[in-house]
Amino acid sequence: MKKTAIDIHRDELDGVGVEIVPVKSLQCETYPAHRDDHYIFIVQQEGYCLWELDFSQVALTGPTVGFIAPGQVHHNLDFNEASGWLMFVEPGLVSPENREIFDNFSHVRQVAAITPDNLLFQLVPILKTTLEQATLALKEGVMSSLTASVTTLLASHILQSEYPAGPVEGRKYRTAARFKQLVAEHCKELKQVKEYAALLNITPLYLNEIIKEVTGFSASQRINHEILLEAKRMLAYTRLDVKQIAYELGYEDHAYFSRFFKKHTGMTAVAFRNSKPLFVQS
Repeated sequence: MKKTAIDIHRDELDGVGVEIVPVKSLQCETYPAHRDDHYIFIVQQEGYCLWELDFSQVALTGPTVGFIAPGQVHHNLDFNEASGWLMFVEPGLVSPENREIFDNFSHVRQVAAITPDNLLFQLVPILKTTLEQATLALKEGVMSSLTASVTTLLASHILQSEYPAGPVEGRKYRTAARFKQLVAEHCKELKQVKEYAALLNITPLYLNEIIKEVTGFSASQRINHEILLEAKRMLAYTRLDVKQIAYELGYEDHAYFSRFFKKHTGMTAVAFRNSKPLFVQS
């Protein structure tokens, strides 16, 4: 049967919405590339592991933190004596402010080096122990508070690694996060910067200034990135043909889509598909 959608793992977490496992569990289990409906946070103390996140390789060496956002296609490529924890967290347990940071830095900066004495190496084991307590009074509140502390520290490290002198003004972050959310929701229908600027009630010029300041990319690059990323996902992990993929992405003229893809990636859509060993054969 022709595969027309990318695998997504849903509702895997229990009622509390948090699960913590050792990083070393990566050497015991192999999962094909897939999406999740929750965050994965990596808190690594030592060693090395290598991930593929939406066709980009991301390495963690020594004391490092990282995150995988809901919806990102990912899998682990390599593991070498890494220790630490993987935290699986429902999006509802991550504050809106922290989600804005993670959303803004998806595909830009998803890992950050930390020191061996970082507070996370104390907090994560406390959270893990809390989750294992069967009769702890007010367990849900304690768990939520600890999860908030851990995810806020993680967001802080990601943010500071990009802006060591201090972040840009918070309102711009909120606008950039909202823009990225709108692009993810509407890129199949809306492909012009001016269309998103209208939704945000700002001028296209100001939208470009904000996105450039927060992410380092222009608004049009952000839109093209989202379209191309979804195209690559469908080429690598489904058996839809190029014409079908073009239609799924809102292009009635599949030849135009093919030219757009080649212009921005340097190869044809078919060549990209053939270059991916993870291409679904069944």
